[in-house]
Amino acid sequence: MDKQPHLYDQMNDRAREVFRRIVEGYLETGEPVGSRTLTRTFSEQISAATIRNVMQDLEFLGLLNSPHVSAGRIPTELGLRMFVDGVLEVDSLGREDRDALDRTVNDGDVGTILDRIGGALSGMTQGASLVLAPKQSAPIKHIEFVSLAPDRALVVLVFADGEVENRVFTPPPGQTPSSMREAANFLNTVAEGRTLDSLQSAVAAEIEKRRREIDSLAAEMVESGLVTWSQEGSRHERLIVRGRSNLLEKTEEADLDRIKTLFDDLERKRDIAEFLELAEEGQGVRIFIGSENKLFSLSGSSLVVSPYMNADRKVIGAVGVIGPTRLNYGRIVPIVNYTAELVGRALTDRT
Repeated sequence: MDKQPHLYDQMNDRAREVFRRIVEGYLETGEPVGSRTLTRTFSEQISAATIRNVMQDLEFLGLLNSPHVSAGRIPTELGLRMFVDGVLEVDSLGREDRDALDRTVNDGDVGTILDRIGGALSGMTQGASLVLAPKQSAPIKHIEFVSLAPDRALVVLVFADGEVENRVFTPPPGQTPSSMREAANFLNTVAEGRTLDSLQSAVAAEIEKRRREIDSLAAEMVESGLVTWSQEGSRHERLIVRGRSNLLEKTEEADLDRIKTLFDDLERKRDIAEFLELAEEGQGVRIFIGSENKLFSLSGSSLVVSPYMNADRKVIGAVGVIGPTRLNYGRIVPIVNYTAELVGRALTDRT
């Protein structure tokens, strides 16, 4: 990666200009750019044969690729990386985009704000947005179980800071309203004042200590509810995905299965740790193109991601946009950067 800007510096002015115009044309249209098209855009008289020679040289360097015989050229992942590192001009964040993002944090609890942020990011970038919510560390105030059906129940978790978490889960067979009340009463005596991080071990110890004091169904209910909270995707860490359809609509049919696999993995929250790791590896916005990105490489997509921090400058979550490699990087980078700063400030103000 370090060699790519150096390679760009070694190219002559004509090669740089041809390279830049091919990448910009591809990012705008998604189509290969041919020598005849480039000839018409140059102010100076340059023959199509001369431009073809330059394109061949760039292809030899691994920066361009020809998807079809006798077709124009498109940038390779290496070429896109060089463009992003050495050529890309990042736009200023537009007032309309800034105002739209600002409105998402006007009111509401943390979960509502992050959901709004995800929707706004997806809408303005026409990609899929990813928002990794912070771990919930506020003390627990109250717990309640609500029966929805014989095989479905709702757990309501109220935190001392006013946050409320509702999750549907499958209770053990044979639960009754009275066993649910008993389980909730038991949990409330143990959970009040504790965070989720410390609750599970405390409850396990209490269940062992007081197992004879509660009937077996209530004990199973307690354990089942705790499993729900400790699973990936609970308040411990939550990945919010918005705009899945945006990415699917812009993807070639041959790649749809891979894209669907990507989102299935995201929805199962398998790669949350890796997502945050990508964001934490460096401050500010980072761009991962295709196979550079160990999280999304199978989909052939690009990820623009930035961590957000609390008042102590500690990374507590991340926001990002995923889309095809021909993303409008110049526009999306400032959007992701501002969003990360906005979320960090908003969450700090609410703690």
